[in-house]
Amino acid sequence: MHNELLLDNQLCFRLYTASRLITQAYTPMLTQLGITYPQYLVLMVLWEKDMQPVNDIAHRLFLETNTVTPLLQRMEKQGLVVRQKGKEDKRQQIVSLTEEGRAMEEQAFALIPSGMAERFSACPLKTDDYVGLAQQLDAMIESLKK
Repeated sequence: MHNELLLDNQLCFRLYTASRLITQAYTPMLTQLGITYPQYLVLMVLWEKDMQPVNDIAHRLFLETNTVTPLLQRMEKQGLVVRQKGKEDKRQQIVSLTEEGRAMEEQAFALIPSGMAERFSACPLKTDDYVGLAQQLDAMIESLKK
């Protein structure tokens, strides 16, 4: 038996499990909004800066364009976004929020931050711990992107 191959010795398994459980914790709130977690991520990107090319959204989410496109198509059918050809480059698709998509930001704000804070209330981590963890994960992500 190789200790390096024991499941309990794998950081990747902990990250995978934490990610899955965090996404699961979001689900009841996102269900109330009628969206999925990936759709929520797209909306957050557009709430930060509206009218973005599909490629920029995909890059921001560390996803491939062919993963984001069907997601955007579903969001367009739901009336959350519209896609239009770029004015300068007709091959480029620009994604914009609809009024419904913009309004969802306030609905999400009313539900999600407090709902997730409640889910994490039993966790022994303090605010500074979360900030430090986020910085460490950002450094890990940056290293793995290379």
